[in-house]
Amino acid sequence: MTDRPRGPDHSLHLHQETGARHSHDHGHHHGRERGGRRLITALIILGSFTLIEAVGGYFANSIALLAEAAHMLADSASLLLAVIAVRAARRPADARRTYGHRRYQPLAAFVNGQLLLLLTVWVVYEAVRRLLQAPVVNGPLMLAIAVLGGVANLAALLALSGGHSLNERSARAHVMSDLLGSAAASVAAIIILLTGWTLADPLLSLLISALILRSAWAITRESADVLLEGVPAGFDVTHIEAELRGHVPGLIGVHHVHVWTITGERPTVTLHANLARGTAHGDALSAIHVRLRERLNVEHATVQIEEEGPCQTPECGPHG
Repeated sequence: MTDRPRGPDHSLHLHQETGARHSHDHGHHHGRERGGRRLITALIILGSFTLIEAVGGYFANSIALLAEAAHMLADSASLLLAVIAVRAARRPADARRTYGHRRYQPLAAFVNGQLLLLLTVWVVYEAVRRLLQAPVVNGPLMLAIAVLGGVANLAALLALSGGHSLNERSARAHVMSDLLGSAAASVAAIIILLTGWTLADPLLSLLISALILRSAWAITRESADVLLEGVPAGFDVTHIEAELRGHVPGLIGVHHVHVWTITGERPTVTLHANLARGTAHGDALSAIHVRLRERLNVEHATVQIEEEGPCQTPECGPHG
């Protein structure tokens, strides 16, 4: 008689939890759809202007413009990789990839970072070569193309606003450095027009390369950390036990905790939960999942329940 009320209440709690999870997953799916549309819009803007800037840089004989064109080409390629990654991530999990195909997103971001690092080497090489031999630069054409490039980058940046995924954040870093590069090219063109000092072109291109290097290193480091299954930035592993104790019935402590992220957005957690003897495992397990999701924004959790006493699994070692 005493157990009968608990069964329906516990089932109702699990049903509500499942419904909330489905609602969240539905919203997350729509978020990915919007993210894909933002990336495609930015790709169309940057891709259509890259050729214009390359041709303009060639005829103006400006390494700053050519560097910007190469930068925008790399950005367009990175956005294309990001779009492919987002679409691949929609494929369901299978027996070979049990987490699905969402890891394509940080993999694409890592490749983007490598492309930008290679691009930086080329820009520095060209800039140094032109510092040794001052170029003849068409200032008016350089200024016109640089200003148009700035407008295109600003439009792409606005198209990418509001996204929080690693791909979208890396794309914004690309476009922001592009926008700053266009500003630097515009300044170089104005200096050439006012003073005739053409060395401003390779000197400002070195500034562009510094901007590219900064964004490339940040993207590479963050995506590599995701691929190496590091703890997400800003997530304190030691805070998990403090968050669970006192809120999970019968929980004595947690150990063997691992935290990583699949795409760089939300953490995934595995842990062993040590419960006092006689604790209802189902209630404790449900409470742990709810607490991790609602308080720590955990995407997926795998919890191993253990009775009070030393850990008996091989991972814990001979002494638990």
